[in-house]
Amino acid sequence: MSSPLLELKAVSRTYTSGGEPLTVLREVSLAIQSGEFVAIMGASGSGKSTLMNIIGCLDQPSSGTYCIRGAEVASLNGDTLAALRRNTFGFIFQRYNLMSDLNAVENAEVPAVYCGMAKTQRAAHASDLLVELGLGDRLEHYPGQLSGGQQQRVSIARALMNGGPVILADEPTGALDSQGGKEVMAILEKLHGQGHTIIVVTHDSDIAAYAHRLVRIADGRITSDEPQQKGEAGQQGQTGETKKDGKPGVAVLGESLKMALRSLLHNRMRTALTMLGIIIGVASVVALMAIGNGAKQDVVERIQAMGTDLLTVMRGPPAVRASAVIVTSFLPEDLPFIGSVLGVAMTVPETSLSSLLRFGDLDLMVTVVGTGEDFPQVHDWPPQSGVFFSAEHVKRYAQVVVLGQTTAKNLFPNDTNPLGQYVLIGSAPFLVIGRADFRWS
Repeated sequence: MSSPLLELKAVSRTYTSGGEPLTVLREVSLAIQSGEFVAIMGASGSGKSTLMNIIGCLDQPSSGTYCIRGAEVASLNGDTLAALRRNTFGFIFQRYNLMSDLNAVENAEVPAVYCGMAKTQRAAHASDLLVELGLGDRLEHYPGQLSGGQQQRVSIARALMNGGPVILADEPTGALDSQGGKEVMAILEKLHGQGHTIIVVTHDSDIAAYAHRLVRIADGRITSDEPQQKGEAGQQGQTGETKKDGKPGVAVLGESLKMALRSLLHNRMRTALTMLGIIIGVASVVALMAIGNGAKQDVVERIQAMGTDLLTVMRGPPAVRASAVIVTSFLPEDLPFIGSVLGVAMTVPETSLSSLLRFGDLDLMVTVVGTGEDFPQVHDWPPQSGVFFSAEHVKRYAQVVVLGQTTAKNLFPNDTNPLGQYVLIGSAPFLVIGRADFRWS
């Protein structure tokens, strides 16, 4: 006997459910020759659908080996496995799984799109298959316009589209009435007569009776595997090898885009809601990026305004002990010595406190900074109007003040010029001689 077309050796499949392992298949060994008609029969939960998924390369075993024409499936990479699945198997599902926005011909030709078959060639081939299956007058009908039996025939045409030698049918009559089921099984018998290998998964003994070989499965184990009296136990012939497929390229991409566009147009409301969600998401991201960039730019401008070569030395409070050493505050007499340090270009004293600032019937709680005449040069904050106090002002303790822009606007609304006006800092009057943008004012 020739080597099997499909062969499983000690195959097990375990899933993790809720943290606990769940074994669905247990040490399953099965060999299927080319041209056989096999029924895999079992109750719900017996593992028959999992076995079909592994046979059809939709799932992989947790242990054991599975070979197709002698090639071990686990050794194949993703692209090679996809090509093997595409060229070997045709799938028929209980619920048809047709695309509602494609007509019968377009549904049947979907597998050929991924083989790179030309549009005219695959449309002609799909039409021929549908005519052969008795749907010659339903070629342009959509799934919603077809009966259950007619939809299943479209799915059979789809399974045959790429010429794969193996037809996998999962409960192919489960959604049909008895007459529709008989018609579908008659088609599968005909395909078997043409040399296809047919594997039917079912729980119905009447459907299993069509097969030439019956494999029973229960609790993930094969309990029996015996031939059935249906004439000769399968034909060893096989449909011709699938033509070498062209590699999917630009044409295939174009067809996929057309199908996607048609689906979007067919479901306008869903498409509109999806697009709205995308637009809102993109707009939100753009807005957040704009806010972030604005904040970043503001911080950069503040840093540039202060200067990257500015070092602020904060004085400590008097008589504070740190590591058993008494820290003494800086005194004004210390400033010349700090200025004489190598690399120091300019020094200026600063001291600050919070105080109430008044003008007329307006008052503000502000930060008042006492400093020297070099303050504008050190911070690169020249007056916007008026002047900054001079060394002479400092020498004679002149009661003069330069207001920040924000303080000036709040204390002198309506663009009133503050220069020459007297304001009260605490209870002492000070003459306003300038206005500057101190940033933190």
